[in-house]
Amino acid sequence: MYVCTFFFSSFIGDILNLQVYYPWEFLSSSPCRTVVFPLMTSGVTYWVIKSLQQLDVCSSCINSYTLLVSPRLLVTVFSFILDYSVYRLAPFWEADPWKALVLLAGSYVTLVFYTRTFTNTLEGLLFALLMVLVCSRKPDGSSAGPTHSPLIGIVTTAGFFNRPTFLAFALMPLLYWAGLIVESQKSIKTIINHFLKLFLCACFTAIVFITADTFYFTSMGLDNLYSIKKNSLFDVIGQLNEKMVITPFNFLSYNLNSHNLALHGSHPRVTHFTVNGIMLFGILHVLAIGAGFKMLKKYVPQLIQVKSRSHGSPGLLAGSEGNPTLLLFYFVPLAFLSLFSHQEPRFLIPLILPLVLFSTSQSRAVKWKHVIIIFNVLGALLFGCLHQGGLIPCLFHLEQLVHSESSNHPRHYTLLFAHTYMPPRSLLNIKKRDTHIEVIDMAGSEEETLCRAVEQRANNFTCNHCHVFVIIPGTVRATMTKCGVLFRNETLIFPHLSMEDPPQIPFLFSGNWRSQLGLYILQLDRGQQHL
Repeated sequence: MYVCTFFFSSFIGDILNLQVYYPWEFLSSSPCRTVVFPLMTSGVTYWVIKSLQQLDVCSSCINSYTLLVSPRLLVTVFSFILDYSVYRLAPFWEADPWKALVLLAGSYVTLVFYTRTFTNTLEGLLFALLMVLVCSRKPDGSSAGPTHSPLIGIVTTAGFFNRPTFLAFALMPLLYWAGLIVESQKSIKTIINHFLKLFLCACFTAIVFITADTFYFTSMGLDNLYSIKKNSLFDVIGQLNEKMVITPFNFLSYNLNSHNLALHGSHPRVTHFTVNGIMLFGILHVLAIGAGFKMLKKYVPQLIQVKSRSHGSPGLLAGSEGNPTLLLFYFVPLAFLSLFSHQEPRFLIPLILPLVLFSTSQSRAVKWKHVIIIFNVLGALLFGCLHQGGLIPCLFHLEQLVHSESSNHPRHYTLLFAHTYMPPRSLLNIKKRDTHIEVIDMAGSEEETLCRAVEQRANNFTCNHCHVFVIIPGTVRATMTKCGVLFRNETLIFPHLSMEDPPQIPFLFSGNWRSQLGLYILQLDRGQQHL
């Protein structure tokens, strides 16, 4: 569960009055992410759920399953923008539309990442829209004139506010669009008019995002926005001027500091090229690198230009080795993202669009179809099922457990998570007024720190209705034995793979392999004696 998904769930706290965790990026003291897109996705679905419950259409709509699935369903619907973009763009880049759609649909990146509420997913969809806007054909097959200046300005600005790294993806499409304008327009006045439309629409879009973010973060919550209505218009305007929030600037200010990035993990600058690209796209990434080296040797003079050939062919066509412009759309963002020391695979998921188009042009991927199928099946199993796969079912189980108590005898629950991804509190369905449930995230604590925390709670059993649960992956189960505490119940959730604490290969071939690929829920024994 990546931290960028947590703000999408933070609207649960504002709309459904549930306890949530606010990452530092979304605190009013240092807001680095816009509120607009989470409001349009998770916020809309949560309002629908709340309305259905208030209308007695669905009295039990609010539960951990619907809170998880409803935003994902909406994002899945949005993901068809990517399919549409591939279908529209394939003929423009001399690729077969249906083969391109099959390659896209068969990728585990589409299945796993484009159905989740990642900001990277929205970044990929906006990148796809931008490519459709800058690359278009007329019915006769010739290039259409650059008539989408306002929309290009809107999409580019929206992408920048979603994730400022969007500029790395937008650079080549914008240069391509600018080249088309200069080539197709004879009048300087017309050229200036196109750029002016783009600039004005970009400014208007930025104002919308800044206003929405300022309202939200200065009030810190949707419910608190209603209190602003009590003030005069001049008071509101004065407040916005004093506390104007420009989230992309805060994002860039933080991430341009290498010390800040080191807190989230530092990687070699070649990680995207040598590891993450292969991890996401497999042989397609390798083929693109091979084609890129061949083109560099043969077409270096052409690679510094981005323009169209006559009769509307997408510029820089390169004979037998394919289209270098598509490779630029792929490798230029990859190069810019590689400048940062913190490199996660999900940062590259928008690049699936130019890679699919390049791989299906001239049928490059056909001879590797068996390798592609096997790779994506394994990728879907690893990242869609195994990797941290027990965390969500664990939260479903704990939600039922903590809400099964009798109101006459309330119990206090302490849920201690260790060596798992940060648990999203929202899926426990805990009301803000409820104080009897405590969630503690120990992250990747050392053995001594973890044992100290467990022993402290074992020695503090002073009430008859207190329950302590420790949630750990199977690879850390032996650590609990060393802590000198006893557990009354053990629940194993399978499968669960923690890449931060991977199982040792010999254990996977032993009779204990299932526990190594599981997540344990351990209930501390109240009547225990130290071992």
